[in-house]
Amino acid sequence: MPLNPNLKKAVYYSDCWVDDSRLVILNAIDAAKLGARILTRTECVCAEPSQTGNGWSVTLVNKEDRSKQKIRAQIIINATGPWVEHCLSEVIQGLPKQALRRVRGSHIVVPRLFDHESAYIFQNPDNRIVFAIPYEQKFTMIGTTDSDFDGDLDAVRIKAEEIEYLCETANRFFVQKISNDNVVWSFSGVRPLLDDGSGSADRATRDYRLDLKKSASGAISLSILGGKLTTYRKLAEQAIDKLGTVFDFRKLAWTLTASLPGGNMPGANIDAFIESTARKFPWLPDSLLRRYVTSYGTYVELLMDGAMCLNGLGILLGPDLYEREVQYLVTNEWVRTAEDILWRRTKLGLNIDKAGAVQLQRWLDLNIPELGLIRPQ
Repeated sequence: MPLNPNLKKAVYYSDCWVDDSRLVILNAIDAAKLGARILTRTECVCAEPSQTGNGWSVTLVNKEDRSKQKIRAQIIINATGPWVEHCLSEVIQGLPKQALRRVRGSHIVVPRLFDHESAYIFQNPDNRIVFAIPYEQKFTMIGTTDSDFDGDLDAVRIKAEEIEYLCETANRFFVQKISNDNVVWSFSGVRPLLDDGSGSADRATRDYRLDLKKSASGAISLSILGGKLTTYRKLAEQAIDKLGTVFDFRKLAWTLTASLPGGNMPGANIDAFIESTARKFPWLPDSLLRRYVTSYGTYVELLMDGAMCLNGLGILLGPDLYEREVQYLVTNEWVRTAEDILWRRTKLGLNIDKAGAVQLQRWLDLNIPELGLIRPQ
């Protein structure tokens, strides 16, 4: 039993889990399939209302070579999360500023504290909720903290006192004790919250507001103020409804029953799909098979692309990372760096050391030109 024996009562319920990085990239892939042009590593540095009232003049900068391009946009949707306030004050011209409350949430990852697939949610003496979640097979993720943040959004880091707080929480409930030395990875994110006057960050509302504005010349912008990833689909539907008050949209909300790329498994049954995939590729190690299916879904067929044995996946570039998967990510998911692969598309960075990351980057530097920088269509 992983929990302290003095714990006598608990509530059991079912919920869903999601890999946030995979969710984001699959939405981008789907958007590209539907005709969107996805520009990674590109920053919008200025958006000015057209003097004729016909939309916006937008300046974009490629962050790799610093090249600029100007485009015309009928509408701007400011869905920049914690940067939304900055965009309204520094980037999008001619609109009123908005004040948001920015709250940093931090997490730690430690070696596995329990051997099952259920998660724990703990109530702390300070009334904060902290969870412990099975993570990437060998680990446990513990989080999150809530503290007001007023700093550089490009340099968000967990604080020492947050690590200590999360370790103390875990030690209050688990038999196996942990300390800073057990933390193999930590990360922080900043939530943009509506400022409802709450005294503490953890009590601030997680609701959102859709703010539709016109400039003096009539250019239209929609800003997403607040919100969470867990409600993003419903939020998007409401955003379209909001835009429908000023634009003639011919298509109603459709995403409720639509699957994201790779999600069209028969009966939406991932266990059955894992079994059928295992029969098709019996030579794939079980852990690798499960990671492929949970990461890429039915796109595992595109990933495998006729491979008949493990050697057919190419060079082993790191634990559980074969050349074939790297080629797939470069070709289909806008990958350019080792960090893209190890942290933004997968969490294999938990298993690969610095030398392995350097080797992976060397492979990318040598092979990306040959792959032609292919973008998803």
